[in-house]
Amino acid sequence: MPDRRPSYEELEALVASQAALIAELRVEVTELRGRLDQNSRNSSKPPSSDGYGKPAPKSLRRPSGRKPGGQPGHPGRHLKQVERPDQVLRHVPERCGACGEGLEGAPVVGEEARQVFELPPVALHVTEHRAQRRRCACGATSAALFPHGVSAPASYGPGLRSLALYLVCFQHLPYQRAARLMADWLGAPVSTGTLRAIVERGGGDLDRFQDIVRERLIGSAVTHFDETGARAEGALRWVHSASTGRFTLYRLHDRRGEDGIEHLGVLGSFKGVAVHDGWATYRNYEGAAHALCNVHHLRELLGAIERDPDTQTWAKEMDALLREIKAAVDQARAAGQDALSPAALAAFGERYEQVIARGHEQNPPPTKRTGKRGPIGRSKTANLHRRLDEHREDVLRFAHDFRVPFDNNQAERDLRMVKLQQKISGSWRTVEGAEGFLALRSYLSTAAKHGHDVLDVLARLVERDPWLPDAVAA
Repeated sequence: MPDRRPSYEELEALVASQAALIAELRVEVTELRGRLDQNSRNSSKPPSSDGYGKPAPKSLRRPSGRKPGGQPGHPGRHLKQVERPDQVLRHVPERCGACGEGLEGAPVVGEEARQVFELPPVALHVTEHRAQRRRCACGATSAALFPHGVSAPASYGPGLRSLALYLVCFQHLPYQRAARLMADWLGAPVSTGTLRAIVERGGGDLDRFQDIVRERLIGSAVTHFDETGARAEGALRWVHSASTGRFTLYRLHDRRGEDGIEHLGVLGSFKGVAVHDGWATYRNYEGAAHALCNVHHLRELLGAIERDPDTQTWAKEMDALLREIKAAVDQARAAGQDALSPAALAAFGERYEQVIARGHEQNPPPTKRTGKRGPIGRSKTANLHRRLDEHREDVLRFAHDFRVPFDNNQAERDLRMVKLQQKISGSWRTVEGAEGFLALRSYLSTAAKHGHDVLDVLARLVERDPWLPDAVAA
């Protein structure tokens, strides 16, 4: 018996189901292509994740019209001769270059000076301390006390310990390479275990420093927050940071979320403007006002433009609008103004609303579920649009309050040194070592922001008298 031919209604239902499946697969293919095309230029992915296929460097800045290099009027820098050299060597011509006669005793009619800057020979200097015991006429014996810091039969002095901290925590050399450098250049056979002990002891002497920095950050009008993954003792952990132009604080925690934020100890008591990226956990802290990083938005908008250049025209408009508002703020600030005019703010707000409205037209809410559970999935572009819509006050806070920057670059710059250490060394072997390193990085970063020489503050630290910031505002 021949198979029954499907009815018109059955064919129509089949075509409709196939059309729905094709539409769903198109969305999925677009999303997967978008993931493959993501890189540090068009998303929040770090540059270290780009691999060998990373894109050519391309800044989000627009051309300024100026030629690259030093601009007219820039003084430039070069090696200059010093007025009082440490050593002068005179070179005397022995014979005349014309007739060949000897020039001994001939008058000096001129001299040309050239200076060579060179390192002197470097070697360990060993000082032996001898504490005498003397017997008094009364028969009692008294012993001299050793100076502060001379506590063992053989120990490294403050200069060498300062250098160890400088190499490991400022120049980010791995322990083994730092030990090799000190052995090769100084003849100092320092073990990696000794270097770790020096770092942990240095970080352990900074509790009071960290308390002061935490207080200053909590009292700041604007503070930047960020976090990054890092491996310690073989497990993924999280470095949380809070910073301003004057202070830096890092702490390690097992969790990225609120537990880690609370462990840092700043945002929970903070009442100013918290600048951060779009990670939703930061916005759980309602005691602070919030400002979102717009450089993140520019990257994500670029990704939306590259994924859907024809259907997501709102993204290109928003990119141009954010740049225009930033230029207006920069121009007003350069002119000595502390706010944009109400008319300018109103005009920018109206244009922002228009761009958001176009985004709604180009990103209608999805009606078909792609999974069996949870909310209906949305594309990355739609999620970006929703954030720019729902949190527009935080997006544009920089235009209403000139204390607030356009971006979160302060936090990203401060975290960059931690990522550099991880990139070089791969991980911290112990949590204690990681905590000591982060305390020292907080110390060095804050001291540099206050204009202090890194070697000076390290010398104070190894003498157990660390530099402490005064009561200036953050």
